[in-house]
Amino acid sequence: MELANKYAPTAIESKWYDYWLRNGYFHSTPDNRPPYTVVIPPPNVTGVLHMGHMLNNTIQDILVRRARMTGKNACWVPGTDHASIATEAKVVQRLAEHGINKADLTRELFLKHAWEWTNEYGGIILKQLRKLGASCDWERTAFTMDDIRSQSVIKTFCDLYNKGIIYRGVRMINWDPQALTALSDEEVVSREQHGKLYYLKYKLAPQNGEASESDYAIVATTRPETIMGDTAMCINPNDPKNAHLKGKHVIVPLVGRVIPVIEDEYVDIDFGTGCLKVTPAHDVNDYMLGEKYHLPSIDVFNDDGTVSEAAGLYTGMDRFAVREQIEADLAAAGLLEKVEAYTNNVGFSERTNVPIEPKLSMQWFLKMTDIAKPALDAVMDDTITFYPAKYKNIYRHWMENIRDWCISRQLWWGHQIPAYYLPDGSYVVAETPEAALARARQLCGDDTLTLNDIKQDEDCLDTWFSSWLWPVALFDGINNPDNPEINYYYPSADLITAPDIIFFWVARMIMAGYEYTGKKPFRNVYFTGIVRDKLGRKMSKSLGNSPDPLNLIDTFGADGVRMGMMLAAPAGNDILFDEALCEQGRNFNNKIWNALRLVKGWQVADVEQPHEAKIAVEWFGAQMNRAVVQLDDEFAKYRLSEALMTVYKLFWDEFSSWYLELVKPAYQSPIDQITYEATISFFEKLAQLLHPFMPFITEEVWQTLRERHQGESIMITQQPQVAAAAPAAGFDETLLADFETVKQIIAGVRTIRLERNIPNREPLTLALISGEHKAAYNDVIRKMCHVNAIVQGTKELSSAALFMVGAAEYAVPLDTLLNADDECKKIEAELAYQQGFLLSVQRKLDNEKFVSHAKPEVVENERKKLSDAESKIQTLKGRLEALRNRPVNE
Repeated sequence: MELANKYAPTAIESKWYDYWLRNGYFHSTPDNRPPYTVVIPPPNVTGVLHMGHMLNNTIQDILVRRARMTGKNACWVPGTDHASIATEAKVVQRLAEHGINKADLTRELFLKHAWEWTNEYGGIILKQLRKLGASCDWERTAFTMDDIRSQSVIKTFCDLYNKGIIYRGVRMINWDPQALTALSDEEVVSREQHGKLYYLKYKLAPQNGEASESDYAIVATTRPETIMGDTAMCINPNDPKNAHLKGKHVIVPLVGRVIPVIEDEYVDIDFGTGCLKVTPAHDVNDYMLGEKYHLPSIDVFNDDGTVSEAAGLYTGMDRFAVREQIEADLAAAGLLEKVEAYTNNVGFSERTNVPIEPKLSMQWFLKMTDIAKPALDAVMDDTITFYPAKYKNIYRHWMENIRDWCISRQLWWGHQIPAYYLPDGSYVVAETPEAALARARQLCGDDTLTLNDIKQDEDCLDTWFSSWLWPVALFDGINNPDNPEINYYYPSADLITAPDIIFFWVARMIMAGYEYTGKKPFRNVYFTGIVRDKLGRKMSKSLGNSPDPLNLIDTFGADGVRMGMMLAAPAGNDILFDEALCEQGRNFNNKIWNALRLVKGWQVADVEQPHEAKIAVEWFGAQMNRAVVQLDDEFAKYRLSEALMTVYKLFWDEFSSWYLELVKPAYQSPIDQITYEATISFFEKLAQLLHPFMPFITEEVWQTLRERHQGESIMITQQPQVAAAAPAAGFDETLLADFETVKQIIAGVRTIRLERNIPNREPLTLALISGEHKAAYNDVIRKMCHVNAIVQGTKELSSAALFMVGAAEYAVPLDTLLNADDECKKIEAELAYQQGFLLSVQRKLDNEKFVSHAKPEVVENERKKLSDAESKIQTLKGRLEALRNRPVNE
């Protein structure tokens, strides 16, 4: 079979992916093998493949493919997340393009449009993952709003409500004025903003006829637009500079409202003037003060961020427009003392990227304290192991300071909250409208109530309330808690995710896992880093620094891109991505392909195996066994980048550069059957080791090396193993060490050829001057550097180039090949360098301060340098003298 001159990834990748699908290699059903389960972090149904997905799914595929090849029943479950906020925004935008306003639609009609959009675009990202080579069990593809997952969510809500863990109440929440919905604390991103600090004058209210026009309390605030909601001023009781304000009242500037001065140690004496305006409806900490001191609460903003009628001023204006206007109005009224530049942290909506608004709102909440405890313990005692372990402390800090989870969202796309309101304002919670009606009749004692008399809550649940059930719900463990699949596949093995959703998702899945199965949801969590460009900037569409992953695959091939990602992807560390890495991956593909063409191009004959080939087979077998042991250790420690480098070096450096060169037959000569069979076997094993990282080319290589039957595939073969009972774990350390010495000898001869421009066709003699030399490897040396004889020599060989390998000294007699003048110049230059080096070391050792204060091992190392330099100088002088004194006709 004649192979193409160049590797063409596009045709090969599509061919083998279709082959894998046709043969059902990705599908898993329970059997007697140990399970290996991975659940995909469900990408948003609105999403398309980006570099973060590429990294995450490449890692998952590596682990899943390796698990299949180590005797496990691998099940990688794919799926997508309905992404309430993002999807609803997309649908609203699409409707607007057709002149339709969401407000003009019923919920049912809007959801019809949302499902149409989802069915049209929702599967794009999963199709794109196939181009990467993702070996997901596509028959198990799930969606957070399909029937099983939806039933699971509603059942969970009702169960937690009945347990008293879910409750409804008015609380301070994060409000997204663009998406018009509440957000959880984890959906708020804190960003540093350059703004202003405004110093406002609050007049002291007359008290018993006292307080002059010049009596003011000065308040520093970053949000003057909220003064319409002020209901108190607060000072620290221990603050001497504001002691005169105790028991007083002040007048809110422009508004005219008289508010009390209260005292609380919460106030930072050193911030601003030490006076704090208290706006309970628009600040979390102010809300706590309001609760503590029974202050009224005035909501001065509408849901869309405009000023409400309750404010009494600036009604209908946008909150940021008011900030500009109120600055001018305060200044005009003489109520603005000064304005300073100020940098502070502002919360932004993680989804819509607008500043959030703290707001009092009636919402549904989930109590977190009790449900979080087993989830905290599981990580801290390594029942669930984090890679890297540094994320344990981040996790612990959040879990120990956890707050109740706001789970309701003012959206239509999502799981509608199963709460039903009665005419009198009371409500019941039930899984279905029929069950709710039965409860409502029981609650109010009225059997005449109908479905028309109860109304379901308009809000839907936070998207994360469905995805926190993901590992359990994928195997229907909520609706059918003891079914065969949940019992076999759960808990899953490894979760691969980005650290930025450690609280959104990882922590909550652990909570749900223990709550509903009594078990951890996964054994290990591997945190990927953030993909950044080579300048260290996070890749994003807005910066325009993120390449299109599909374009990368078209350019470099999926295997090249996978390798490029993994070369720079140590666990938990950010990835500095450069397309040059993908090019390196493509070059490796070509290296593999050229090696395949070389081996398959050999003629095989029943001839005697050369001695150097026999040694090469023994050596590379040991080298491979050592690499297998090392790979097992690296995978066990989730050092995937290092594992790839191990097998990369094994193929490129050891197999291609050394082994194939050693066993390659002479031009137009055949290779012996024994060596050829060993070479094919080594190549197969290398392909198997590489397969998890580079699935496409390794399948092509494996299928080409031998004649295969229909239905065979490398992906269902077993990874190479080393017998545990074998001596030295299956590899001869002495043989490996000897061969490294041989490599150095060969490198020494090759260097001499290179430095003196001696053609490879010119045979040389190698002489051992002193030290030990193992003659068993002479055939290897002869072949690899075209040496026709290896002899015992003496230092008197003046017309020779010398080199050292360990304690052994070698010479290559050059005779007529040597230009004595040129050689003298080289030796003189080296001699001058060594003499200068000797002088620098001697000065350091002559320095008593250095010798007395440096560590003993450092001083000893310098003395060794001195001795080595003196020895080299003596050798160089001897060679120089011999060259200068040799006979002219030599």
